[in-house]
Amino acid sequence: MKRFLIVFAVVVLLGGALNVMAEKHGMHMMMQETTNETNAVRVSLKLNPKMKQHLLKNMQSHVEAVRSIIGLMAEGKFNKASETAHAKLGLTPQMQRMCSMFKNDGYREMGFAFHKSADKLGEILKTGDMNRSLHALNATMNYCVTCHRTFRQ
Repeated sequence: MKRFLIVFAVVVLLGGALNVMAEKHGMHMMMQETTNETNAVRVSLKLNPKMKQHLLKNMQSHVEAVRSIIGLMAEGKFNKASETAHAKLGLTPQMQRMCSMFKNDGYREMGFAFHKSADKLGEILKTGDMNRSLHALNATMNYCVTCHRTFRQ
């Protein structure tokens, strides 16, 4: 189980690092024209540069929160992992305001669903049950994958 968590964390961190490197080298423009697994073009959110940067930082903080949760789970610190899930990924008033700003209904609703699933993750983490917690984390991460397959900045 610990090996799985380490591998999962490495995969998540590598994906984030590749995204940061692509941004720095101007490859994000090429990546924006990619298609998802069903060969459908990703929907642009048509954000201005300031909002794009804000969204990028927000999503990077989400990845950092997931990495932290995985590490805390590996250490058996489920209550701290729960606090992190609620505070950093949950549907806080700040996240609710942020999601409400988006004009795309699908993106906005997916954002709300993601943050609600993180709150559910936080509740399950409190039980200390590794298996249930991993399933809940998987459910939360599925929103990330679906969103990134569907939308682009």
